[in-house]
Amino acid sequence: MNTSSLQPPASPRIGLFVTCLVDVVRPSIGFAAVRLLEAAGARVEVPLAQTCCGQPAYNSGDREDTCAIARQVIEAFAGFDYVVAPSGSCAGMLRRHYPELFETADPWRARAEDLAGRTWELLSFLADVMQADIVGDWPARATYHDACSGLRELGVKTQPRSLLAGIAGLELIEAPTAETCCGFGGTFCVKYPDISTKIVDAKLDDAAATGAGLLLGGDLGCLMNIAGRAKRRGVPLEVRHTAEVLAGMTDLPAIGSGRG
Repeated sequence: MNTSSLQPPASPRIGLFVTCLVDVVRPSIGFAAVRLLEAAGARVEVPLAQTCCGQPAYNSGDREDTCAIARQVIEAFAGFDYVVAPSGSCAGMLRRHYPELFETADPWRARAEDLAGRTWELLSFLADVMQADIVGDWPARATYHDACSGLRELGVKTQPRSLLAGIAGLELIEAPTAETCCGFGGTFCVKYPDISTKIVDAKLDDAAATGAGLLLGGDLGCLMNIAGRAKRRGVPLEVRHTAEVLAGMTDLPAIGSGRG
């Protein structure tokens, strides 16, 4: 993608796709997203009519319900300059899979393609579109987990690292398998728990080998899976969403800590 040609309108109007997990489990990520987007010069709105992006139904082969959900999301986010989600998997669903749900002649196909063209994952939007200059101070040794959907469907890789470079005192140590799945995979971890556990154990071992006490990422599903397994194994690893660190919300309890 040629990001040098991106020209956002002055004070773009953003529709924030909060995501189910953020809304129910970690609302602070949504507030961090608003703080970052507004600091970058955007106007942010959170449509109350938004629902799940439809991934659980889509991954389970329920095309009828997925299409119904997609139509509702398309309606809710009509008219915004951009739609931004603090999740690569949800943004990937809107951007890559919504258009595939409808036949070419279906009027919803054009609307789905329009939404797809306006949809971005939060960290890539801040770096590539808004070219945000984020500064902060937080002394920590961290490693980064590249979530599968954000990395492979949307090309989110360098953007979070470039943004984190503005946080003084934060030392980012790359893990050899940073791009390897954490084992969450939405419904995968429910359907195949034994396989999922082996995958996340390998991810934890890899993170621990870096010597970092903090793991960052951009997808709450992955972070919950890693944090939950770390807690069950007694691995002293702090897990946080990158947006919270960039927004200076480091006083919050870590994901899965059971505090706060």
